[in-house]
Amino acid sequence: MSENIFFERKGPFKLKELFKVNSLKKDLKIHDIKTLDKAQKSTLTFFDSLNYKKQALSTKALFCITTDKLKDYLPKNCSPIIVKHVLFELAKVTKKFYPKADIDYPDLTLNKPKKSSFSNVKFGNNVLIGKKVKLGKDTIIGNNTIIESNVNIGKNCVIGSQVIIKNSIIGDNVVIQDGCKIGAKGFGFIPLKEKNFRFPHIGKVILKNNVEIGLSCTIDRGSIDDTVIGENTFLDNQVHMAHNVKVGKNCMIAGQVGFAGSSTLGDNVSIGGQAGISGHLKIGNNVKIGGGSGVVKDIEDNSAVMGYPAVSLKEFLKKGKDIE
Repeated sequence: MSENIFFERKGPFKLKELFKVNSLKKDLKIHDIKTLDKAQKSTLTFFDSLNYKKQALSTKALFCITTDKLKDYLPKNCSPIIVKHVLFELAKVTKKFYPKADIDYPDLTLNKPKKSSFSNVKFGNNVLIGKKVKLGKDTIIGNNTIIESNVNIGKNCVIGSQVIIKNSIIGDNVVIQDGCKIGAKGFGFIPLKEKNFRFPHIGKVILKNNVEIGLSCTIDRGSIDDTVIGENTFLDNQVHMAHNVKVGKNCMIAGQVGFAGSSTLGDNVSIGGQAGISGHLKIGNNVKIGGGSGVVKDIEDNSAVMGYPAVSLKEFLKKGKDIE
């Protein structure tokens, strides 16, 4: 069982401690909660949308939180736990395993870095570092920046001023410009009539080698899975990336683009400024998205789209001519 270095995990719990079940395996111990593709026999998983049908068919989990309509997509060795609201039940179980992951508590271990611990790193003024932080050789940290506990930053990185990094693993040769906030809890809530229920975020942010993040970007950590930005991808200023987003290699994302949660981008994708990407979408390789576009459905490889809602560039230009 892999360790979560950013959040303390409770348990294991017997299945009957998590749900009211009549299964013969109700005394089986559950050690963690994982996505369909990463679940093992000792972990619980969840299935709430046909967007993840492929992952459901091959999951290794023995138990899955799902609905009556979706249960037949699970393999025979995976027993469904039928509920009305998958994400609400998932949030409650996740909070039981990770009771402190639904709020970003202040890191009270922060302190000024000791030169003896980071002899090959350059620091600006008023930098604060948490416990067990790892900083690679020849990395530079700007003024008034905070690196919270257990964060790993690779070699030859440049971290600007007024940056906050938490719950993150950062590769080599990464540039993060001033004012960025990396690894905070995403905007995850279960809306209830009486009171909204916070969804714990137990994932992390992974920035691969040679990534550049522009001024004042915000990149949320994953909820159950991770938020990942692939090698050689560049973000312009004020880009917002929600939980669980996956961005491929060599992508170029212009200013003020917004990503809703759990969407996936392929390699060599270009997105114009102020475009919006809805949640749980798959954007293929070599895609071009025009500025100000609203993407509300999947986009195939090698496509060029524009408009709101985004349509093929050919169709968008034709509509423009028709208006004239």
